[in-house]
Amino acid sequence: MCRWKNGLEEMQMYKLGIDVGGTNTDAVLIDSARNVVAEVKYPTSGDIYDGILGAVRACLKKSGINRAEISQAMLGTTQCTNAIVERKTLAPVGILRIGAPATLGIPPMVDWEEDIQKIAVDYAVVGGGFEYDGKELAPFDREAACRFFEGLKGKVKSVAISCVFSTVRNDHELEAAALCREVLGEEVHVSISSEIGSMGLIERENAAILNAALYEVAERFTTGFAKSLEAEGVAEARVYLSQNDGTLMTMEYAKKYPILTIACGPTNSIRGASYLSNLKDAIVIDVGGTTTDLGVIQAGFPRESGVAVTIGGVRTNFRMPDVISIGLGGGSIVRQQEDGSVTVGPDSVGYRITEKALVFGGDTLTATDVAVKLGMADIGDKSKVEKLSVDTAKKAMEVIRSMVEDSIDAMKVSSADIDVILVGGGSVIIPADRLAGTKSVVKPDYFGTANAIGSAISKVSGTLEQLINYDEIPREAALERARAEAVELAVEAGAVRETVEIIEVEDVPLAYYPGNTNRVKVKAAGDLVMAEP
Repeated sequence: MCRWKNGLEEMQMYKLGIDVGGTNTDAVLIDSARNVVAEVKYPTSGDIYDGILGAVRACLKKSGINRAEISQAMLGTTQCTNAIVERKTLAPVGILRIGAPATLGIPPMVDWEEDIQKIAVDYAVVGGGFEYDGKELAPFDREAACRFFEGLKGKVKSVAISCVFSTVRNDHELEAAALCREVLGEEVHVSISSEIGSMGLIERENAAILNAALYEVAERFTTGFAKSLEAEGVAEARVYLSQNDGTLMTMEYAKKYPILTIACGPTNSIRGASYLSNLKDAIVIDVGGTTTDLGVIQAGFPRESGVAVTIGGVRTNFRMPDVISIGLGGGSIVRQQEDGSVTVGPDSVGYRITEKALVFGGDTLTATDVAVKLGMADIGDKSKVEKLSVDTAKKAMEVIRSMVEDSIDAMKVSSADIDVILVGGGSVIIPADRLAGTKSVVKPDYFGTANAIGSAISKVSGTLEQLINYDEIPREAALERARAEAVELAVEAGAVRETVEIIEVEDVPLAYYPGNTNRVKVKAAGDLVMAEP
């Protein structure tokens, strides 16, 4: 497709958005005006790249566009989450904590399950660290750190470094990282806790360790995605990965911080739902084949969780979306109990719905069958559910309604009714006509692939979080500096400087700290240009 501008032929450019789910891999193509050109759902395979290739092929065939017209490709994947939960393909890690003698009482990974503790080849706690106000607890014990790194030679290619109050000052972490590269070589992967987590040494350290353990996973899925695109002739597109704040990061950034891809699926759906509905403040309900995720969109971006998040049994405090998941989806199994009651889920037929559900000739009653019976959806062969009683179907739908309404109530911060956006291929099972606590229920066009659309239209962000004493630096000057640093972080992550804007500022007084100390958090985000390949 070509356009004419000033007498010259100008090629139309497209973005390719892909989201890999447990049941389907979704792919969309959008043009430079953010119009959806093509969308497809393709079954997710055991080897996710087969699913990605299939989705890309189907999307290109449906659109009929020239592969050379794709300038950018974005991927949302669950590979890092799966690696942690399944304890697979995690790299061996060396762990250095800077905080002796103050932190010797609690060693690293103290509350981790045994099967995942095995990733730690060795750990050491050396002298150093800071007070809450940035004053040095003790000098950094460079000699002890050097001995530790020497002992890791030939054993690890990834190291996690943490330090007491490194979110206030990370001097010792940076010095240790430089020393680590001197001893182990520049190719070693170093995870620095101050760049990943927030306040709380143990949780921040845990996040850094997981990030270090994921570097091989990150290398594999970034390289694999690029090769999958090349195999389909999409060789010149710039490739980006979705991260869990609803924004994008470059391939190199993803290799450095793979942990930030965790929970990117729900955030992609939230961003896509906001874009498709033109709503900037709402609850998003994303219904898949097995689970339903609920999140909140605020000012166009996902609301972040304010509490520590446990991933695969490991407690962390890096940024995560405020999302709750329930065992409800299009493939949820419906059962009638002896007392006449009906249950829905939490187990599901998942990606096998097209062979197991009644409407597809299977032998398992699912939530999709109920929706078809009640006339809420036109899927498969309706005659296959003729024998299903209307009473059973209505009871099942009331269970579904109750599950969704309870979850909506849990996500609200006030009693006021709120707008709700329904997305996801399984959203046909949700009774959108009346849900308690809602102001409106919107199911936009292209709702089934909102996750892939969210990936394709996402911006690039940078977030700065610091403790600042306003007795030492005036508030306005401190905030202005924080804004500037957040902008630079967004640019570093791949944003176009001219488009970057501040989208969130938190300035929270800390009463338990001496002086006029506040926790300042600033987030900036900007666009990716539709650059020619």
